[in-house]
Amino acid sequence: QMLEQVLRELQPLCTTEQQFIEKFFQLSQDPADPQVLEVSVRTMSSPVPLAKEPTTRLLSEIFSCLEPELRGFLDVCNKVHPFGSLQVLVTLSDSIFEMWGSSSALPSSFLNTILGNMLLLAKSSFNKCIGTLCKEIEEAKMPSKMKGGILSSVSRFEEFVNFSEEVFRTARRRGELDKAHLRLAGSVFSSINSLSSANLKVNTDMVMMENFHHIHCFLCQKKIHCLEGKKREAKQRYSEHMEKYVIKYLGQPLEKLNHFFEGVKARVAQGVKEEEVSFQLAYSKQELRKVIEKYPGKEVKRALETLYRKIHKYLSPEENLLPVVWHAMEQEFIRQYQEFEDLIQCCYAGSGIAMDFTMKDLLSYFNSITQSN
Repeated sequence: QMLEQVLRELQPLCTTEQQFIEKFFQLSQDPADPQVLEVSVRTMSSPVPLAKEPTTRLLSEIFSCLEPELRGFLDVCNKVHPFGSLQVLVTLSDSIFEMWGSSSALPSSFLNTILGNMLLLAKSSFNKCIGTLCKEIEEAKMPSKMKGGILSSVSRFEEFVNFSEEVFRTARRRGELDKAHLRLAGSVFSSINSLSSANLKVNTDMVMMENFHHIHCFLCQKKIHCLEGKKREAKQRYSEHMEKYVIKYLGQPLEKLNHFFEGVKARVAQGVKEEEVSFQLAYSKQELRKVIEKYPGKEVKRALETLYRKIHKYLSPEENLLPVVWHAMEQEFIRQYQEFEDLIQCCYAGSGIAMDFTMKDLLSYFNSITQSN
């Protein structure tokens, strides 16, 4: 607000002074003269030197302290808040656009030049702020023996996006912000990807699943056009890591059965006929019966209950992913069960061998666990 006030008061002051000088000293100014400097906000790429025509030279002497004072003031604005450079950039951009769109007397070309240089300075400060934040996100240290939940880098990204969207809500242009959003999103994705299992007390896929899910939900809520691609990527990564997490943890309740049937599939893949698999010593009917005996229905249900408690313990309640993950586990378990049944039918036909629990039993186990929790 203070910066807006300063800029509002500068314009009539400089314009009036310029008009007085031109009238008093009888200095004409031809707008077509290439020496007359007009700063284009759209194409600025480097500081613009002041044109040395008489009016500007006089104004430069009268207002010699203006540019150093403005630079000092912008420095103060940037230090007041960690993201102060965003507010400075928006305020300056909007003031310059407003000045150029004003129906009143043409703004001073001298002031245009000064404000153009200030805008370049603001853009530079903004880019430095984004660079520092990207580095902070990428180099964020994982808490020692982290147990899961949302990473500090993800929270920092959200904090910036929320603040910047509010600041730019009424801004005339947001090109700089869109570029910043994409840079920061790249940094936060890189930060999640660099998770090392050595630093985690829990499954890495679980933490990555939760954080990508969190980012996806956040971006769905914010509806930022330039981040649509990142939103889709976050959803894809969340799905990938949930699948890995489910498959890794599901092997545990029926570990020996999984191991046995993986061996059966490997023999078939190597060219052993399905009906001849049972003649292999390690995969005989007797060996299959031994493995099946280790998994009576009651034990399987107990193993699933233990698994549910373990998932419940480590998944962060804020994300509310437990029902989604548990349903995915149920689907994967049913798929595995069906696969085991099919392999028994193909490779051990007529043996009368069957698992101790049926598909109906399996569904009832999952149903009772879900209802009781």
